[in-house]
Amino acid sequence: ELCFQFGLELDEITSEKDIISKEQGGGKAEGASDIILYKIDVPANRYDLLCLEGLVRGLQVFKERIKAPRYKRIMPANGGVQRLIITEETAQVRPHAVAAVLRNITFSKDRYDSFIDLQEKLHQNICRKRALVAIGTHDLDTISGPFTYTARPPSEIRFKPLNQSKEYTASEIMDLYRTDSQLKHYLHIIENKPLYPVIYDSNGVVLSMPPIINGNHTKITLNTRNVFVECTATDITKAKIVLDILVTMFSEYCEKQFTVEAAEVTYHNGRTCIYPELAYRREKVKPDLINKKIGISEKPSSLAKLLTRMCLKSHVTGSGNNIEIEIPPTRADIIHACDIIEDAAIAYGYNNIQMTIPKTYTIANQFPLNKLTELLRQDLAAAGFTEALTFALCSQEDIADKLGVDISSTKAVHIANPKTAEFQVARTSLLPGLLKTIAANRKMPLPLKLFEISDIVIKDSTKDSAFFPGRCAEIFAKGQSIGKLGVFHPDVITKFELTMPCSALEINIEPFL
Repeated sequence: ELCFQFGLELDEITSEKDIISKEQGGGKAEGASDIILYKIDVPANRYDLLCLEGLVRGLQVFKERIKAPRYKRIMPANGGVQRLIITEETAQVRPHAVAAVLRNITFSKDRYDSFIDLQEKLHQNICRKRALVAIGTHDLDTISGPFTYTARPPSEIRFKPLNQSKEYTASEIMDLYRTDSQLKHYLHIIENKPLYPVIYDSNGVVLSMPPIINGNHTKITLNTRNVFVECTATDITKAKIVLDILVTMFSEYCEKQFTVEAAEVTYHNGRTCIYPELAYRREKVKPDLINKKIGISEKPSSLAKLLTRMCLKSHVTGSGNNIEIEIPPTRADIIHACDIIEDAAIAYGYNNIQMTIPKTYTIANQFPLNKLTELLRQDLAAAGFTEALTFALCSQEDIADKLGVDISSTKAVHIANPKTAEFQVARTSLLPGLLKTIAANRKMPLPLKLFEISDIVIKDSTKDSAFFPGRCAEIFAKGQSIGKLGVFHPDVITKFELTMPCSALEINIEPFL
């Protein structure tokens, strides 16, 4: 109930034992933990809720048990700010980098696991599997700045990767992780580049070779007290967001809570930036707009209180015509006024919004084409046929070679960048999909009687639009004679791996409207 009130969904209440039991069988689950686990679905743009620290903090503020913390960027007391120097060579691979320091942090086993887990979740989410951003975290006490982010030929890079016992060159590291279940998915990002990105400290110690692996020398342990965080990227905006999220979530465990030590990043052209930004910004939204969009009639002060519960500190300005909202650095998802209105609706409670009939002057009516197809579906089902739903995309082979037709005569719409050979063109007929369905169900008892009523796509050179969709009905049977339905040529049957004659009828429905 609390998750729903906060705009989340509790997907499942389970345990490690239950998960293993379902996936691998009861025998494999012996000895597994019975501790209750809550599986919570988090919206993809709420990066601040991807770890336990952020989720609990958000719920505590929502329940008004605590106030939203204010995150601060501080400079080191001795003035010795950590520096990261970016060389010109990185422009060919990953041109951007940001950095920060978590000073005097205290890790426990759970905190450490959560810290690593958040990095992995961010890598899979906003970082787009490390293609846009790669995170590196290092024990600052084992290295000395300034740090240099550069790019070198693979043969010139040599270090001991994380959790390895000996040194490898960059090329050897790529070969080493080619079979690794986790890291093999990231190798393609840089493996064909002439230069590989690498970060060194002032003594030539390798911190990391982003986006693949960190060095073992800077490995973080439970005893680590100072963490140097660096993010290399092809997208500087995403890098700033990732750095802000990571340091704000775990600054709670620093000696000075919710403070992050700044780091200086210097580009090869001399430009200098201080990170993390931890920028707060202000937005103004009219209470009337919020009430209108949600369908409620709350006072401005009540709306400001609702937004404050969502970690958006708000207050009424002027004569009550505006609400000023402070957007914290943890809420990169707040881009537009509609995002603020959505948070107000969540805090108000969707179930508390009164249902009303929209003030419109029209009555909805079903399209004639849809009405006809629904009637056809009912009658075909009543005649003993089973409806099939097949993909609208298929391979060129399905609509041409397998049906004994030349691809140029099909008037098919081709996909410019198909992700797989199975989805190269939009279907010009329903036949291939049903034939493949029959082929996949050859072991089922006969007769097999299927039908499908769906759209097909055919190029029309006389129209301004790229293609003309038409709706067809396909009636199909195997192992049974159906009146005057056309029977397939033996070649077609063989190519679809069928052994018994099949018959089918394809009809264009639109002329019947």
